[in-house]
Order: sequence, then structure tokens, then C-alpha cells
Amino acid sequence: MRLKGQTAIITGGAGGIGRATVERFLEEGANVVVADYDHVSGEKFVNEVDEGNGKVIFLPVNVADRDSVQKLIDATLEKYGSIDVLVNNAGITRDAMFSKMTMEQWQEVLNVNLTGVFNCTQAVLPTMVGNGKGKIINTSSISGVYGNIGQTNYAASKSALIGMTKTWAKELGRKGIQVNAVAPGYTSTAMVESIPDQVKEKMISNTSLKRLGKPRDIANAYLFLASDESDYITGHVLHVDGGISS
Repeated sequence: MRLKGQTAIITGGAGGIGRATVERFLEEGANVVVADYDHVSGEKFVNEVDEGNGKVIFLPVNVADRDSVQKLIDATLEKYGSIDVLVNNAGITRDAMFSKMTMEQWQEVLNVNLTGVFNCTQAVLPTMVGNGKGKIINTSSISGVYGNIGQTNYAASKSALIGMTKTWAKELGRKGIQVNAVAPGYTSTAMVESIPDQVKEKMISNTSLKRLGKPRDIANAYLFLASDESDYITGHVLHVDGGISS
């Protein structure tokens, strides 16, 4: 029970990696807030995993909107009294080749993937500073490390998260707050499963372990960084990518 008595907010918690992380944190005793833009999926998921003990709730959020984020933080504090872990997992893709990418595609991804993380982290900061501790985990990507064809917007947002992670680690360490990032590789989510088989085969061939990651593989990394076991780690980018080549 590595997170017993702690409260964690997981943005984008209604599906894919977020969903697996919610399940993993609940297994380890945390109170978990499933924060997601998708009301239907979020409420349905919480109904599936809720055991009637008040350990998990759904709260709607648009991470790109500061008022929405503040309502999320306020509702969490009203329910659980504190916030110990923030997993900035919410993210979107709007892929296109650079020459054809629209300003709308560019801005929409930056608004959610980058500004959304800024909004959520800034909003949770007063509580964590007041507690003298906290764990912030940002979701980067191998696309943000190596780049990826057709993902100028996504790669830019995920690369920028690495810079923010390292900066926040320097600024917030003295306040007892650790900030780390996870860079998942190709993971078996709905988004990846929808791509053509030949593309997936190439993804798999580029990894040392010769398989796609499982959402739980990423969730386990989040759990480690959220737990006391990582108390002397900050400003780190943990690659969970099956040994992918650039």
C-alpha cells in the first residue's frame, strides 16, 4: 500500500494510460480523482471501479481552461482535504505533416498538452507548498525526445514538458516538491491500436523488447515516481519505451 492515505489527481484519467494509472493507484491505497474532459467515459469508469468507500471520484476538467482547473482543485480539496500527487497525463494529438499542419491543429495541441500542464501544476502548487511536500509527474513522450514524422505539434509540446519538468524541479525542490517526467514509447492504447498494422509492426521492430508497451507498464512508472521509493529523484525523465531506437 505505497500510496495509503495519499490523494492523487490524474488528468486524462478516463482512458488508456490514465485509466491504468487510476487502477494501479487504487491498488496501492490512494484516494484518486479521475479528472477528464470526457464526462461519459469518466463517470462510467468510476462506477466500474468504485467499491463504495469513497476512494475514487470523477471530476470534469478542461485543462486548457484555468477556471475549470481551479474548480477541479477546489473540489478535490473539499472532498479529500489535501493533494499529494498530480499526474499530468491529459494529452491529445492532431497529426499532420508540417507543410500541411494548420494553425488550429498546432494551437489545440499546445493548449492541452503544454498550457494544460502549466495550468494544473500552478493551481495545485499552493496546496503542496503548504504541505511542504508533493509529487508532480508530467507525461512526455519519445516523440518529444526523438521527434516523429507528422507530429510537429505533439513533439514540440512533449519536448517542452521536459524543459518545464527540469525547471520546476530546480525551483520547487527546496519546498519539498519533486517534479519528474515519464516518456512512454509506443503503447497499446486506443490511439495506437487504430493505426494500420504495417505501421504497428514497424513500431514493434524498433523496440528492443519487440512488443508494444501496456498501459500498466506506464502506470507502474507513475506509481514509482509517486511513491516514497523515489524520494531522492527529481528533474528526471524516465523512458518507458521497451528500448526504442531513435
